[in-house]
Amino acid sequence: MRTDAGRPTFGNQYPMSKMQYPATNRRPFIIPIFLPHSGCPHQCVFCNQRAITGTSRKNPSPSAIRSQIVEFLKYRGNLRNLVEIAFFGGNFLGLKMDYIKALLSEAATFVQAGQADGIRFCTRPDTIDYRRLEMIKPYPVSTIELGVQSMDDHVLDLVMRGHTSADTKVAVALLKQHNYRIGLQMMVGLPGDSDETAHATVVKISNLQPDFVRIYPTVVLKNSLLAKWYQKGKYLPMSLESCVSLVKNLFLYFRAKNIPVIRMGLQASEDFDKGATIMAGPYHPAFGHLVHSKIFLDMAISAIDARISTDDIVSINVHPRSLSKIKGLKNGNIDFLKKRFKIRHLKIIPDSSMGEDKLSIE
Repeated sequence: MRTDAGRPTFGNQYPMSKMQYPATNRRPFIIPIFLPHSGCPHQCVFCNQRAITGTSRKNPSPSAIRSQIVEFLKYRGNLRNLVEIAFFGGNFLGLKMDYIKALLSEAATFVQAGQADGIRFCTRPDTIDYRRLEMIKPYPVSTIELGVQSMDDHVLDLVMRGHTSADTKVAVALLKQHNYRIGLQMMVGLPGDSDETAHATVVKISNLQPDFVRIYPTVVLKNSLLAKWYQKGKYLPMSLESCVSLVKNLFLYFRAKNIPVIRMGLQASEDFDKGATIMAGPYHPAFGHLVHSKIFLDMAISAIDARISTDDIVSINVHPRSLSKIKGLKNGNIDFLKKRFKIRHLKIIPDSSMGEDKLSIE
Protein backbone atom coordinates (compact mmCIF):
# COMPACT_ATOMS: atom_id res chain seq x y z
CA MET A 1 0.00 0.00 0.00
CA ARG A 2 1.23 3.53 -0.79
CA THR A 3 0.17 6.95 0.34
CA ASP A 4 -0.98 9.72 -2.00
CA ALA A 5 2.52 11.17 -1.71
CA GLY A 6 3.94 7.96 -3.13
CA ARG A 7 5.52 6.83 0.14
CA PRO A 8 4.91 3.34 1.50
CA THR A 9 2.86 2.86 4.64
CA PHE A 10 3.51 0.13 7.13
CA GLY A 11 0.38 -0.13 9.21
CA ASN A 12 0.94 -1.44 12.74
CA GLN A 13 3.47 -4.13 11.91
CA TYR A 14 6.04 -1.90 13.65
CA PRO A 15 7.65 -0.62 15.79
CA MET A 16 10.33 -3.17 16.50
CA SER A 17 11.00 -2.57 20.16
CA LYS A 18 14.14 -3.47 22.00
CA MET A 19 12.37 -6.57 23.31
CA GLN A 20 11.87 -7.73 19.74
CA TYR A 21 15.32 -6.68 18.61
CA PRO A 22 17.57 -9.65 17.80
CA ALA A 23 19.91 -10.50 20.66
CA THR A 24 23.57 -10.28 19.63
CA ASN A 25 27.03 -9.48 20.95
CA ARG A 26 28.12 -8.11 17.60
CA ARG A 27 28.21 -4.40 16.92
CA PRO A 28 25.61 -3.28 14.39
CA PHE A 29 26.60 -1.98 10.99
CA ILE A 30 25.54 1.66 11.09
CA ILE A 31 24.49 3.55 7.96
CA PRO A 32 24.86 7.22 8.98
CA ILE A 33 22.67 9.94 7.50
CA PHE A 34 23.78 13.39 8.68
CA LEU A 35 21.28 16.20 9.20
CA PRO A 36 23.58 18.98 10.44
CA HIS A 37 21.82 21.24 12.95
CA SER A 38 18.47 20.45 11.32
CA GLY A 39 15.47 20.87 13.58
CA CYS A 40 17.43 22.54 16.38
CA PRO A 41 15.55 25.46 17.98
CA HIS A 42 18.70 26.60 19.78
CA GLN A 43 22.33 27.29 18.87
CA CYS A 44 24.27 25.86 21.79
CA VAL A 45 27.50 27.69 22.58
CA PHE A 46 29.66 24.68 21.68
CA CYS A 47 27.89 23.79 18.46
CA ASN A 48 28.96 24.02 14.86
CA GLN A 49 27.30 21.00 13.29
CA ARG A 50 28.72 21.70 9.87
CA ALA A 51 32.21 21.35 11.30
CA ILE A 52 31.27 18.15 13.15
CA THR A 53 29.63 16.38 10.23
CA GLY A 54 31.60 17.91 7.38
CA THR A 55 28.38 18.60 5.48
CA SER A 56 26.33 21.67 4.64
CA ARG A 57 23.08 22.56 6.34
CA LYS A 58 20.95 21.64 3.33
CA ASN A 59 18.67 18.77 4.23
CA PRO A 60 19.13 15.70 2.02
CA SER A 61 16.15 14.63 -0.09
CA PRO A 62 14.60 11.17 0.39
CA SER A 63 16.05 10.11 -2.96
CA ALA A 64 19.53 11.24 -1.86
CA ILE A 65 19.12 9.26 1.35
CA ARG A 66 18.10 6.21 -0.64
CA SER A 67 21.28 6.48 -2.71
CA GLN A 68 23.38 6.83 0.45
CA ILE A 69 21.86 3.74 2.01
CA VAL A 70 22.34 1.68 -1.15
CA GLU A 71 25.98 2.76 -1.32
CA PHE A 72 26.68 1.96 2.34
CA LEU A 73 25.07 -1.46 2.06
CA LYS A 74 27.81 -2.42 -0.38
CA TYR A 75 30.31 -2.23 2.48
CA ARG A 76 28.44 -4.31 5.01
CA GLY A 77 30.87 -6.72 6.64
CA ASN A 78 30.08 -10.41 6.94
CA LEU A 79 30.76 -10.36 10.69
CA ARG A 80 28.10 -7.75 11.45
CA ASN A 81 24.67 -9.28 11.67
CA LEU A 82 22.60 -6.15 12.37
CA VAL A 83 22.10 -3.13 10.14
CA GLU A 84 20.70 0.14 11.47
CA ILE A 85 19.97 3.25 9.43
CA ALA A 86 20.92 6.17 11.67
CA PHE A 87 19.96 9.84 11.44
CA PHE A 88 22.64 11.89 13.22
CA GLY A 89 23.74 15.48 13.57
CA GLY A 90 20.46 17.28 14.10
CA ASN A 91 17.40 17.28 16.29
CA PHE A 92 15.40 14.64 14.45
CA LEU A 93 12.02 15.10 16.12
CA GLY A 94 12.37 18.86 15.76
CA LEU A 95 12.11 18.57 11.97
CA LYS A 96 8.85 19.22 10.16
CA MET A 97 6.45 16.32 10.49
CA ASP A 98 6.18 15.67 6.76
CA TYR A 99 9.94 15.54 6.40
CA ILE A 100 10.29 13.16 9.37
CA LYS A 101 7.74 10.83 7.80
CA ALA A 102 9.47 11.02 4.44
CA LEU A 103 12.82 10.10 5.99
CA LEU A 104 11.41 7.27 8.05
CA SER A 105 9.39 5.93 5.13
CA GLU A 106 12.46 5.86 2.92
CA ALA A 107 14.54 4.07 5.53
CA ALA A 108 11.70 1.69 6.40
CA THR A 109 11.61 0.31 2.84
CA PHE A 110 15.05 -1.19 3.47
CA VAL A 111 13.83 -2.78 6.70
CA GLN A 112 10.78 -4.18 4.93
CA ALA A 113 13.06 -5.60 2.22
CA GLY A 114 15.24 -7.32 4.82
CA GLN A 115 18.28 -5.17 4.05
CA ALA A 116 18.23 -3.41 7.41
CA ASP A 117 17.02 -4.32 10.87
CA GLY A 118 15.93 -0.98 12.26
CA ILE A 119 16.19 2.79 12.34
CA ARG A 120 17.84 4.95 14.98
CA PHE A 121 18.04 8.69 15.42
CA CYS A 122 19.29 11.36 17.78
CA THR A 123 17.04 14.07 19.17
CA ARG A 124 16.74 16.52 22.05
CA PRO A 125 15.06 15.45 25.30
CA ASP A 126 12.46 18.23 25.01
CA THR A 127 11.20 16.88 21.65
CA ILE A 128 10.03 13.63 23.20
CA ASP A 129 6.28 13.75 23.78
CA TYR A 130 3.24 11.54 23.18
CA ARG A 131 2.30 13.28 19.94
CA ARG A 132 5.66 12.74 18.30
CA LEU A 133 5.99 9.18 19.59
CA GLU A 134 2.58 8.34 18.15
CA MET A 135 3.69 9.88 14.86
CA ILE A 136 6.74 7.60 14.56
CA LYS A 137 4.96 4.52 15.91
CA PRO A 138 4.16 3.02 12.46
CA TYR A 139 7.86 2.97 11.50
CA PRO A 140 10.59 0.45 12.48
CA VAL A 141 12.43 2.75 14.87
CA SER A 142 14.46 0.60 17.24
CA THR A 143 16.81 3.04 19.00
CA ILE A 144 16.48 6.66 20.11
CA GLU A 145 19.44 8.66 21.42
CA LEU A 146 19.05 11.81 23.47
CA GLY A 147 21.57 14.64 23.52
CA VAL A 148 21.55 15.10 27.29
CA GLN A 149 24.99 16.77 27.55
CA SER A 150 24.66 17.40 31.31
CA MET A 151 22.28 16.76 34.17
CA ASP A 152 23.36 19.99 35.87
CA ASP A 153 20.83 22.75 35.17
CA HIS A 154 23.39 25.49 35.75
CA VAL A 155 25.67 24.01 33.08
CA LEU A 156 22.74 23.55 30.68
CA ASP A 157 21.79 27.18 31.18
CA LEU A 158 25.33 28.43 30.60
CA VAL A 159 25.65 26.56 27.30
CA MET A 160 22.20 27.78 26.18
CA ARG A 161 20.99 24.25 25.76
CA GLY A 162 17.32 25.21 26.07
CA HIS A 163 16.19 22.22 28.12
CA THR A 164 16.58 21.06 31.72
CA SER A 165 17.59 17.85 33.46
CA ALA A 166 13.90 17.35 34.28
CA ASP A 167 13.16 17.25 30.53
CA THR A 168 15.63 14.38 30.20
CA LYS A 169 13.98 12.41 33.00
CA VAL A 170 10.54 12.86 31.44
CA ALA A 171 11.84 11.89 27.99
CA VAL A 172 13.49 8.70 29.22
CA ALA A 173 10.34 7.70 31.08
CA LEU A 174 8.25 8.14 27.92
CA LEU A 175 10.71 6.19 25.79
CA LYS A 176 10.71 3.36 28.32
CA GLN A 177 6.91 3.25 28.15
CA HIS A 178 7.20 2.79 24.39
CA ASN A 179 9.97 0.20 24.85
CA TYR A 180 12.64 1.80 22.66
CA ARG A 181 16.35 1.16 23.11
CA ILE A 182 17.64 4.34 24.73
CA GLY A 183 21.04 5.95 24.35
CA LEU A 184 22.09 9.03 26.31
CA GLN A 185 24.89 11.34 25.21
CA MET A 186 26.85 13.47 27.67
CA MET A 187 29.66 16.01 27.36
CA VAL A 188 32.51 16.82 29.72
CA GLY A 189 34.38 20.09 30.01
CA LEU A 190 31.43 22.36 29.23
CA PRO A 191 31.36 25.91 30.59
CA GLY A 192 30.54 25.69 34.29
CA ASP A 193 31.32 21.96 34.33
CA SER A 194 33.81 20.33 36.67
CA ASP A 195 34.90 16.85 37.65
CA GLU A 196 32.30 16.96 40.42
CA THR A 197 29.38 18.02 38.20
CA ALA A 198 30.44 15.49 35.56
CA HIS A 199 30.41 12.71 38.16
CA ALA A 200 27.01 13.89 39.38
CA THR A 201 25.74 13.75 35.79
CA VAL A 202 27.01 10.18 35.42
CA VAL A 203 25.23 9.13 38.61
CA LYS A 204 21.96 10.69 37.44
CA ILE A 205 22.26 9.17 33.97
CA SER A 206 22.97 5.76 35.49
CA ASN A 207 19.87 6.06 37.65
CA LEU A 208 17.83 6.46 34.44
CA GLN A 209 19.16 3.06 33.30
CA PRO A 210 19.73 3.74 29.59
CA ASP A 211 20.75 0.89 27.27
CA PHE A 212 24.01 2.65 26.39
CA VAL A 213 25.79 6.00 26.61
CA ARG A 214 28.31 8.11 24.69
CA ILE A 215 30.79 10.48 26.29
CA TYR A 216 32.08 13.45 24.29
CA PRO A 217 34.79 15.93 25.29
CA THR A 218 34.04 19.61 24.71
CA VAL A 219 36.24 21.08 22.00
CA VAL A 220 36.30 24.62 20.69
CA LEU A 221 34.94 24.63 17.13
CA LYS A 222 35.53 27.53 14.80
CA ASN A 223 32.50 29.75 14.21
CA SER A 224 30.88 28.73 17.49
CA LEU A 225 30.04 31.06 20.36
CA LEU A 226 32.42 29.04 22.49
CA ALA A 227 35.21 30.01 20.07
CA LYS A 228 34.55 33.68 20.82
CA TRP A 229 34.58 32.96 24.55
CA TYR A 230 37.87 31.10 24.17
CA GLN A 231 39.44 33.95 22.23
CA LYS A 232 38.35 36.43 24.90
CA GLY A 233 39.67 34.23 27.71
CA LYS A 234 36.17 33.51 29.06
CA TYR A 235 36.50 29.76 28.50
CA LEU A 236 39.43 27.42 29.04
CA PRO A 237 39.08 23.90 27.62
CA MET A 238 40.33 20.80 29.40
CA SER A 239 43.74 19.43 28.58
CA LEU A 240 43.83 16.08 26.80
CA GLU A 241 45.47 14.40 29.78
CA SER A 242 42.94 15.66 32.33
CA CYS A 243 40.01 14.84 30.04
CA VAL A 244 41.23 11.28 29.48
CA SER A 245 41.64 10.84 33.24
CA LEU A 246 38.13 12.15 33.93
CA VAL A 247 36.45 10.12 31.21
CA LYS A 248 38.28 7.01 32.45
CA ASN A 249 36.61 7.40 35.85
CA LEU A 250 33.21 8.03 34.27
CA PHE A 251 33.60 4.97 32.04
CA LEU A 252 34.48 2.78 35.02
CA TYR A 253 31.40 4.01 36.89
CA PHE A 254 29.13 3.17 33.96
CA ARG A 255 30.80 -0.22 33.59
CA ALA A 256 30.21 -0.98 37.27
CA LYS A 257 26.53 -0.22 36.65
CA ASN A 258 26.50 -2.54 33.57
CA ILE A 259 25.78 0.36 31.22
CA PRO A 260 27.75 0.05 27.96
CA VAL A 261 29.74 3.09 26.82
CA ILE A 262 29.70 2.72 23.03
CA ARG A 263 31.82 5.79 22.24
CA MET A 264 34.29 8.06 23.99
CA GLY A 265 35.55 11.02 21.99
CA LEU A 266 34.43 12.71 18.79
CA GLN A 267 34.25 10.79 15.56
CA ALA A 268 37.50 11.36 13.70
CA SER A 269 37.27 13.33 10.47
CA GLU A 270 39.75 14.62 7.92
CA ASP A 271 39.05 18.24 8.89
CA PHE A 272 39.50 17.46 12.60
CA ASP A 273 42.76 15.62 12.03
CA LYS A 274 44.14 18.53 9.99
CA GLY A 275 43.08 20.98 12.70
CA ALA A 276 40.91 22.84 10.20
CA THR A 277 37.85 23.17 12.42
CA ILE A 278 39.07 22.70 16.01
CA MET A 279 40.66 25.70 17.68
CA ALA A 280 41.39 24.08 21.04
CA GLY A 281 40.33 21.32 23.38
CA PRO A 282 40.97 17.63 24.11
CA TYR A 283 40.48 16.20 20.64
CA HIS A 284 42.36 13.05 19.64
CA PRO A 285 41.38 10.70 16.78
CA ALA A 286 41.92 7.74 19.14
CA PHE A 287 40.46 9.28 22.29
CA GLY A 288 38.63 6.10 23.32
CA HIS A 289 41.82 4.09 22.92
CA LEU A 290 43.64 6.55 25.18
CA VAL A 291 41.00 5.99 27.87
CA HIS A 292 41.22 2.20 27.65
CA SER A 293 45.02 2.35 27.64
CA LYS A 294 44.94 4.47 30.79
CA ILE A 295 42.69 1.90 32.48
CA PHE A 296 45.08 -0.94 31.61
CA LEU A 297 48.08 1.10 32.72
CA ASP A 298 46.47 1.70 36.11
CA MET A 299 45.70 -2.02 36.44
CA ALA A 300 49.27 -2.96 35.53
CA ILE A 301 50.74 -0.49 38.03
CA SER A 302 48.54 -1.86 40.81
CA ALA A 303 49.35 -5.47 39.94
CA ILE A 304 53.12 -4.88 39.78
CA ASP A 305 53.03 -2.82 43.00
CA ALA A 306 51.32 -5.76 44.73
CA ARG A 307 54.13 -8.19 43.87
CA ILE A 308 56.10 -9.40 46.89
CA SER A 309 59.36 -9.25 44.98
CA THR A 310 60.44 -7.07 42.10
CA ASP A 311 62.06 -8.78 39.13
CA ASP A 312 63.70 -7.27 36.10
CA ILE A 313 61.67 -9.64 33.91
CA VAL A 314 57.87 -9.26 33.97
CA SER A 315 55.13 -10.86 31.85
CA ILE A 316 51.64 -9.38 31.47
CA ASN A 317 48.88 -11.67 30.23
CA VAL A 318 45.92 -10.08 28.44
CA HIS A 319 43.23 -11.12 26.00
CA PRO A 320 44.42 -10.81 22.35
CA ARG A 321 41.87 -8.05 21.75
CA SER A 322 43.42 -6.03 24.57
CA LEU A 323 47.02 -6.10 23.37
CA SER A 324 46.93 -2.56 22.01
CA LYS A 325 45.30 -1.32 25.21
CA ILE A 326 48.05 -2.58 27.50
CA LYS A 327 50.77 -1.41 25.12
CA GLY A 328 49.33 2.08 24.86
CA LEU A 329 49.72 4.57 22.05
CA LYS A 330 53.17 4.11 20.47
CA ASN A 331 53.98 1.59 23.26
CA GLY A 332 53.73 4.41 25.80
CA ASN A 333 52.47 2.12 28.57
CA ILE A 334 55.33 -0.31 28.06
CA ASP A 335 57.92 2.44 28.23
CA PHE A 336 56.30 3.93 31.36
CA LEU A 337 56.18 0.60 33.22
CA LYS A 338 59.76 -0.34 32.35
CA LYS A 339 61.03 3.02 33.56
CA ARG A 340 58.94 3.19 36.73
CA PHE A 341 59.65 -0.36 37.91
CA LYS A 342 63.15 -0.70 36.38
CA ILE A 343 62.01 -3.69 34.31
CA ARG A 344 64.66 -4.96 31.90
CA HIS A 345 62.34 -7.23 29.88
CA LEU A 346 58.58 -6.69 29.78
CA LYS A 347 56.63 -9.32 27.88
CA ILE A 348 53.04 -8.94 26.75
CA ILE A 349 51.48 -12.38 26.33
CA PRO A 350 48.13 -12.89 24.54
CA ASP A 351 45.85 -15.24 26.50
CA SER A 352 42.38 -16.02 25.14
CA SER A 353 41.27 -17.32 28.54
CA MET A 354 41.55 -13.83 30.04
CA GLY A 355 38.61 -11.47 30.16
CA GLU A 356 38.99 -8.55 27.78
CA ASP A 357 39.04 -6.09 30.69
CA LYS A 358 41.49 -8.10 32.81
CA LEU A 359 45.23 -8.71 33.07
CA SER A 360 47.55 -10.87 35.15
CA ILE A 361 51.21 -10.45 36.04
CA GLU A 362 53.88 -13.16 36.10
